[in-house]
Formats: sequence, C-alpha cells, structure tokens
Amino acid sequence: MTERFSDVTFRRGIIAVSPIVVFLLVYLVTSVAIGDFYKMPLSVALLISSVWAAFTMKGVSLSERIETFSKGAGSSNVLYMIWIFILAGAFAAVAKKTGAVEATVDLTLGILPASLIVPGLFVATCFISMAIGTSVGTVVAITPLAVDMAAGTGAPVPFYVAIVLGGAFFGDNLSFISDTTIAATRTQGCDMRHKFIANLQIVLPAALIALALYCIFAPEIGHVEIGGDAPGWLVIPYLVVIVLALFGINVTVVLLVGIVSAIVAGLILGNSLMDIFSMAGEGIESVGGLIVITLLAAGMLGMIKSTGGIGFILKMVSRNIGTSRGAQLSIVLLVGIVNLCTANNTVAIITVGSLAKKIASEYKIAPRKAASLLDTGSCIVQALIPYGAQTLMAASLAGISPVAPWQYLFYPQILIVCLAVSILVVRKNKRSSIA
Repeated sequence: MTERFSDVTFRRGIIAVSPIVVFLLVYLVTSVAIGDFYKMPLSVALLISSVWAAFTMKGVSLSERIETFSKGAGSSNVLYMIWIFILAGAFAAVAKKTGAVEATVDLTLGILPASLIVPGLFVATCFISMAIGTSVGTVVAITPLAVDMAAGTGAPVPFYVAIVLGGAFFGDNLSFISDTTIAATRTQGCDMRHKFIANLQIVLPAALIALALYCIFAPEIGHVEIGGDAPGWLVIPYLVVIVLALFGINVTVVLLVGIVSAIVAGLILGNSLMDIFSMAGEGIESVGGLIVITLLAAGMLGMIKSTGGIGFILKMVSRNIGTSRGAQLSIVLLVGIVNLCTANNTVAIITVGSLAKKIASEYKIAPRKAASLLDTGSCIVQALIPYGAQTLMAASLAGISPVAPWQYLFYPQILIVCLAVSILVVRKNKRSSIA
C-alpha cells in the first residue's frame, strides 16, 4: 500500500503519528513511573502501539491493515538487518565459547596499561568504525570484547557498551564508505571530501570532549586480571572479522568468514562439529527477541508511513522557516524526527533528503553543510533511541537493557551541543551554495 495521505489534515496527521506517542507512553513513561526499565519489555510496548496503529487506519479492511504491517516488517532493509543479527549471534556465540574473545581480551589487557583501557577502547572503536563504514558491524565486532573487558576490570558493563556505541557512530558519521555518508552526499549533490571536512568540524570537538570525560569518569582500575587460559592464536577469528571489515567487505560476508574461522578454531581445540553447531544455534536463538522487536517496530512504522504520518511530520517541521539558522535547524529536526519514527538513519536521510536540498538551496546553505547536518542529526537520534538496531544489537550481545548505556553515552549527548553551536555560528559566505 502506498502512502495515500500525503496531504493529510492536521487532525488526521496527529492520529497518523499517534502510535509513536502510544509507544513512548507505554514504554518510557511506564518504566520511569515504576523506576525500572527492565520491567516493561520493548516487544510488548511495540505490540500495543502496533495494534493502535492498525486501529487508526480508517477506510481499509483488516486484511489490508495486516498487509501494510507485513510489508513494513518484511522490507528488504529489515530482512537484511535480521540476516546480520542472525550471523552476528552465531559468530559471537561460537567465538566466545571457543575462547576467541577471551584470548583477544587477554591480549588487549596485557598490552594496554590499566589507565588507558577506557580511552583506548573509545579511540579504537572510532577508528575501526570510520574504516569499515558501518556502526552495526563495529558493534558486532567490538561489543563482546568490551563486555569481557568490563568483567576483567570490574567496571559496569553498560559503561563499556556506551563507549562502543559512541565510537561506532563517530566513525559511521565520517566514513567515506558509510551508507549514511553516501545517502547524505548523493541527496545534497556534494563531494564526500567536502562533506567530511564540514562534518569533522562538528564531530571532532565532541569526540575529544567525550574522550576526556571517559578518562575522567572511567571506573578506577587497579590490577587487571588476565585469565591466560585461552591460547593466543584464538584471536585469529576476531582478527579475521576486523581485517575483512577494514577492507570494506560486506558485513554478511565478513560474519560468514568469521563463523567459519571460529568453527575451524573450535575443531582444532577438540570440539566436535555438532557441539560447535549447538553453540551457533544458541547464538542464533539468543537474538530471537531482537528480531521480534525489529519486526514489530518496522511493521508499526510502515503503517505510520502509509497513513501519511511521515509526510505530516515533514510538512509541520518545514513550514515555519525564516532564517538560515532556522533552515539548518529544520533540516536537523526533520531528519531527527523521521529517524525517531523509522529507527534507521539511512532511511531517514533518504526520506528527507530532497526536501532538505530545497531548504538548503532557498536559504543558501552549502550542500556540504546540509549533508553534514543530515548525517549528524540522524546519527545523534539513532545513537540515543533504545530501539535502534545498533543499541539493540549491543544490548543483546551484552545481556543488558537497551536503555542501560544511555547515561554513559557522552559522545552523542555532547554532539548535540556541538551541532547546535555549528548552527548558531553562521558566517555569511558568497560561496555558501557551493559544495
């Protein structure tokens, strides 16, 4: 079903986006009210809001409403993410149970002084994410290490997971091969190099401040216990994943090769093939809840789009622009709100890209700046929402609540301030419309 209500009335538009409000009320407000974010499952909140979304779809049969939900849940982007979740779960389980993660953590803790473990993890994650161009791939590769590092140092697991998430989005925002960078530059018609320079001026200060805060607020670490039981060569499966990712290989191929290398390592250690398959099966089953959440969220958002909700949001945010600052703010709000609705920063950029280009052209905002605003605004929202693919994956691998890392997400929180400063400091430039 296509979006039939692209020019909906205000009342109808409010109704179209009401499932988001229902979700926030059921999940966030309930969790805050009872003081425990573990009590209200995301899946239940999404199910309730999905039922409400179906109820608000007027003029269509129940079967059409179910079809709309199913098309949203079964889109190629969603199924691609699910493939990544499944492969990541299998790799993480086999690598962990055969000792690959333990060996890599031992190696890392053995090399890094205790005082540099936290800042070193953040810098390494930033670099890897920027090199491989995918925050999801970075989260998959680094989170198991971060969890074991937390166990080895006695620090809170959410703290280390937040470091990984922050570094993953730093690199994803800047990488030349990131899908968000490609989407932002293509929709705004600018060169990647120019967008990188404009983007760096916003995100580098935020990263440096976050790095300083991670140094200051890092849990006090004394002697780091290193197990030493796992053979050092077991780091190979993990190194294979990182090296292949650095070469820009598709994340599904990277994970498949990583699984094969972990299986070979397990066989060398004397595990039977059936035992290893059981490990992989447990890993796949462990992401079952994550897959359910992804399908429910995608289906609900598909219904919101079909009733004109996304179009309504775009119309309301963009209608009252008066200055260049207001135009830049509207671009950020547009991509942020749509990202809040779609839980996918690339989709959000593509959705508002053409409108953002019109706004940028009218108010003489350089295409490189518009692309930077789109990418940065979407990454901030994607990093902070508890139902984003990256946070869900990290939380699943770490065995924590998706909202647990929020208080430690220094980088995206600081990035909000840096982005605001970049909007407020507007310099008149005759060449402002040049990419």
